[in-house]
Amino acid sequence: MSAIRKDILDLVPNGIGKVAMEALGEPDVIALWFGESDLVTPPFIREAAKRALDEGKTFYNYARGLHELRRAICGYHRRIVGADIDVDRISMPGAAVLSVVTALQCLVETGDNVVIVSPIWPSIFQAAEVVGAELRFCRLDEDWADGRWRLDLDKLFSLCDGRTNAIFVNSPGNPTGWIASRSEQQAILDFSRRRGIAFISDEVYGTMVYDGRLHAPSLLQIADKDDEIFVINSFSKPWAMTGWRIGWMVHPPSLSEPMKVICVANNTGPAVFAQYGALAALTPEGDAFRAVMLERCRTGREVVQEFLATQNRIRWIKPDGAFYGFLHIEGLTDSLGFALGLVREGRVGVAPGSAFGPEAANDSYVRICFAQDPARLRLGLERLTAATARR
Repeated sequence: MSAIRKDILDLVPNGIGKVAMEALGEPDVIALWFGESDLVTPPFIREAAKRALDEGKTFYNYARGLHELRRAICGYHRRIVGADIDVDRISMPGAAVLSVVTALQCLVETGDNVVIVSPIWPSIFQAAEVVGAELRFCRLDEDWADGRWRLDLDKLFSLCDGRTNAIFVNSPGNPTGWIASRSEQQAILDFSRRRGIAFISDEVYGTMVYDGRLHAPSLLQIADKDDEIFVINSFSKPWAMTGWRIGWMVHPPSLSEPMKVICVANNTGPAVFAQYGALAALTPEGDAFRAVMLERCRTGREVVQEFLATQNRIRWIKPDGAFYGFLHIEGLTDSLGFALGLVREGRVGVAPGSAFGPEAANDSYVRICFAQDPARLRLGLERLTAATARR
């Protein structure tokens, strides 16, 4: 008999990684599989981290994050979200996904379940599996006539029972670009309060919206201080810092002391010198770069829209936020097999829809990241079209 948990032994890498490992780093492959732009982290952020290294900032520091960085994050919330969050409610265990793991560690006991709005980035539900949660998925519905993804709140609430300890919502969503409305957030918050369920809101793509708002509706704008909410955020996407692995979370004030222990146990915080790069990201220069990134994504979204207008078998529900195209391919039933064949023979990498949740409907989709150079993105789409025509 093994001492290792069976659900850990049963874990397998998600389909995105399986595809990427086929051709990672090969220069002739157009890589649209990961959730990152092809832009390098801007120089002013890199220089701030270099200065920190040159100044010898390589020692242990506060496990929940540098005081000045956490205060700057408070200022960011006031400026961009319009929410006044006490610094003691902000912790930085490491990357945003570690914040997700940390939130789940605070909530899940053996036998508990987590209800997840899907399709969703696989690391989210795999994190829940790692901490021992039972997974329950509430898949968004495609409204092709209206061109929208829709959340059925009755279906979401019906999945909750006495062992449900968390509802997880990612908005703007990866891979769909769906954005939860203020009324949907309020309904989930009210339900969570009544049932004693935590509400985890992944707002990593919060500023990546295309309707002119500074930020998508945020749970921080409607929740009370003592609500059992966790709001996850990251430097990765808006500031092109995916490799830096720095994110943060807003948590209930009751966790301010326990987080000093949890953050030490998990990671002892992000790399100190990297945090000085993150601090630079929250300056006006960082705001200007976010605008550049958003415009790049807007252009990429239009490139995909123009491409799809010429297609018969490929369509999408145009995303309202984030930087992904979740492309539905008529007749596709094995998205992983298709994506593996595409990268080997067509030399373009996409993420298989099956990676984003176990529901069968996902297998007719592939995901691309359109935060790319427009010419390279067009070439990737042309290769995708050619592969689809051969099926």
